Amino acid sequence: MRPKKNKLLLVAAGAIWFLTVGAGMAVLWNYENTPGVAAAAAPDQWPATSNIQRATNRATLVMMVHPHCPCTRAGVGELARLMAQAQDRVTAYVLFAKPPNLSKDWEQTDLWKTAAAIPGVIVMRDDEGLEARRFHAGTSGQTMLYDKNGNLLFSGGITDGRGHEGDNAGRSAIVSLLTTSEADYKETPVFGCALFAQGECQTGKEASHPKHSN
Repeated sequence: MRPKKNKLLLVAAGAIWFLTVGAGMAVLWNYENTPGVAAAAAPDQWPATSNIQRATNRATLVMMVHPHCPCTRAGVGELARLMAQAQDRVTAYVLFAKPPNLSKDWEQTDLWKTAAAIPGVIVMRDDEGLEARRFHAGTSGQTMLYDKNGNLLFSGGITDGRGHEGDNAGRSAIVSLLTTSEADYKETPVFGCALFAQGECQTGKEASHPKHSN
């Protein structure tokens, strides 16, 4: 009887372990594949009040980033690939949102250094997220592409999940727009954290949506 009882206990323990691992993997998969809550409704025209210098002889790309968002590391990696494919066709900015009342150099993270090292990319601090609000962005990794006349061509993310690098619809769309003026997608989900979180990266529900301003 004891060997049979021990076998049943082992089977039960194995089943519990399997269910626990499965549940954990399901939670992780759901998190990695859930877009940021505050999806941007990017303005159709370049904001007249923006202090970013828009290129008038080629397209301009703007990526909004929370400097402490680990999810956005993949997006910055994808931006590096994008620039390698189309650097001479676009002026690119990466703006790091800095909420008020935070310590000096709070935004100077490894993510900042990585973005600054990409050839052709201009990195800027966005004090109080003013530029992000002008572009109606609320999720880290939000990327927008405008043509030389200031018309919106693309708005969305350039990864296919949180922290996922590799081929994706967003990067492919931007490269296609820059090289052929056409693309299958003009908008994609943004997989990142709340852009205006003052602490570590948050998924979006914990942070309020930004107020849109022109």
